Amino acid sequence: MPELPEVERAAALLRSIGLDKQIKQVETADDGIVYAGVTNEVFADEVTGRTIKAVGRYGKVFYIELDGEGRHPVLHFGMTGMLQVKGNIPVHYREAPRKVSTDWPPRFMKFILHLGPASGDGEEVAEVAFLDARRLGRIRLCQSPLAEPPICKMGFDPILSMPDLADFSRGVLKRTCPIKALLLDQSFSAGVGNWVADEVLYHARIHPEQRCNSLSEGQVLALHLQIRHVCTFAVEVNADSSKFPDDWLFKHRWGKGKRAKEGDDPTLNLPDGRPATIKWVTVGGRTSAYVAELQHHGRERTTQKPRKSADAGESPSSPASEALPTTRKRIKKETSTTRKRRRW
Repeated sequence: MPELPEVERAAALLRSIGLDKQIKQVETADDGIVYAGVTNEVFADEVTGRTIKAVGRYGKVFYIELDGEGRHPVLHFGMTGMLQVKGNIPVHYREAPRKVSTDWPPRFMKFILHLGPASGDGEEVAEVAFLDARRLGRIRLCQSPLAEPPICKMGFDPILSMPDLADFSRGVLKRTCPIKALLLDQSFSAGVGNWVADEVLYHARIHPEQRCNSLSEGQVLALHLQIRHVCTFAVEVNADSSKFPDDWLFKHRWGKGKRAKEGDDPTLNLPDGRPATIKWVTVGGRTSAYVAELQHHGRERTTQKPRKSADAGESPSSPASEALPTTRKRIKKETSTTRKRRRW
């Protein structure tokens, strides 16, 4: 899924070709799933003839500010959304599909903006299409993009609105979920997706399954620094993974169950030069990559003392099984009391 760096790249592309250009014409495809709260016809009618004044991004969402009366497009790529400029190949998340085509109009097109000079009837200067093969993206119109859903319901943006360390620490330590699950929660950190979260946790030396409220002060500090660092660096290189440092997990994490793609290096070295062991675990419904030698599962805080086993070789019981005898006694006691009341 395109994450903050890839969405910022798309927004930058649209700025480069569309800023101060007028939307001369809009072609649309009828799709009641991708168009959310608006039809494709209404979308075309409302944006045609207006000039692009700015292109913004918040989290994984980007939006187009238009002049004049009316609402503004608010766009989300979902899993497979992307932009394509006529004459160029689409801007892909990580790799292009096997068959790359510059055919126009492109397959899976949801809309095409025909852009031209804002003054006069000059010729069109560009056509840009929004594509979505799996139809998990969303196209909306909002009167005030930052003040309306989905953006108003999102958490901090690591580049635009990163909280200070004190506020960040309070927000993390009050949670009990695994830290990877929290990072994927867009109401907490907008724009952080699977690969960004794994990269952040790798550099912060935190296991993805470690509970938020068990993090040390040093771990929270490292997490705060790395969220901003990873996102900022990726945006600075325009989400071009070939420019990511060789010691980034991103360059080595993609080989699980697959052949390595061109440009991928299956070997990640530890700081001492030894090969790292990359492992995978499912957290928050997503497959998470981590380095076993560097990201250890921290000890979780608990006030419950483990029950001593009568058999030295017996494995510890689960909390549910430990509570079972007490529960049975309570049920037996309550049943006895109820019978006495019935006799009265």
